[in-house]
Amino acid sequence: MTYETILFEVEAGVATITLNRPERYNALTMTMYSEILNALKQCERNAEIRAVVLTGAGKAFSSGADLIELQASLGQFEISDVLRNGLNKIVLAMRALEKPIICGLNGVAAGAGAGLSLACDLRIASDKASYVFAAFVNIGIIPDAGTTYFLPQLVGVSKAFELAMFADGQNRLSAEQALALGVVNNVVAHESFASEVSAMAQKMAAMATTAVGLTKRAMYKSVERDLALAVEAEAQLQRATFRTQDFQEGVMAFIEKRNPEFKGK
Repeated sequence: MTYETILFEVEAGVATITLNRPERYNALTMTMYSEILNALKQCERNAEIRAVVLTGAGKAFSSGADLIELQASLGQFEISDVLRNGLNKIVLAMRALEKPIICGLNGVAAGAGAGLSLACDLRIASDKASYVFAAFVNIGIIPDAGTTYFLPQLVGVSKAFELAMFADGQNRLSAEQALALGVVNNVVAHESFASEVSAMAQKMAAMATTAVGLTKRAMYKSVERDLALAVEAEAQLQRATFRTQDFQEGVMAFIEKRNPEFKGK
């Protein structure tokens, strides 16, 4: 398959999926959802692939859903169906893949981009990387892409709620803050970031793949209430937010690069 929005490379047992819309800060589109799913299926089927890296091209990991595409498509689809057929399938496929997935957090991860990062098994962050979990509420919607499931497990419900509402530094959680909270596993200098991610991936690819995969399965089973139910709840609740005036205002404010004026409607 020829990809338009991602890069997919396999070398020495490691598959690297690179979100590749750097001019749009790797904003997620429906085409990208389909391509990520296809790449994950290849990772599942190819026995030569023993570890996976998910990263972004350019300055950002991902700025989240492409709001320009969403704005242009409003009224043409039900957001809950888009989530079920796109992001939900991706995070469920990532969790089900019995091979380690390392997030190479090269830059900012906002909104659904943050959720995709959390769906990975390990996260190595550049010291220039950051998270913006409040990107959802800033445009009048709820967190999705599994964020309501993953973030409370990592930091606790109260802190997760705080991060979803606001964070220090213009709504950004720095790489060092993320490390202190346990959101990422390691922070490395940006200059050595690529080599550090590669070294970790190669190390995991050299491990006993079946044991690694079954360890992943056992650990997640021990803490899961039900990821499938959690992302389905996100899809249903997101449907309600997309029908609000505040969401319309949030999207337009984002596109017009101004502060939104929410009315609570």
